[in-house]
Amino acid sequence: MPYDGNDELPEDVQDALPEHAQEIYRKAFNSAWDQYEDDEDREARAHAVAWSAVKDEYEKTDGEWQKKDGG
Repeated sequence: MPYDGNDELPEDVQDALPEHAQEIYRKAFNSAWDQYEDDEDREARAHAVAWSAVKDEYEKTDGEWQKKDGG
């Protein structure tokens, strides 16, 4: 179930991440969703890939996701 827009992301993702990080999450999820189409854990794997992509550019500081310095 790829996401067409950030407003379709799970509420916990929308509530936790800033808009740009949501875009990263959505694009990574959709890409992984296509890549792992034959995987029985497709959705869980796609979410894991999406969080990993966010963590490449963002870090959680004082309970909030913020862009990494230099990123």
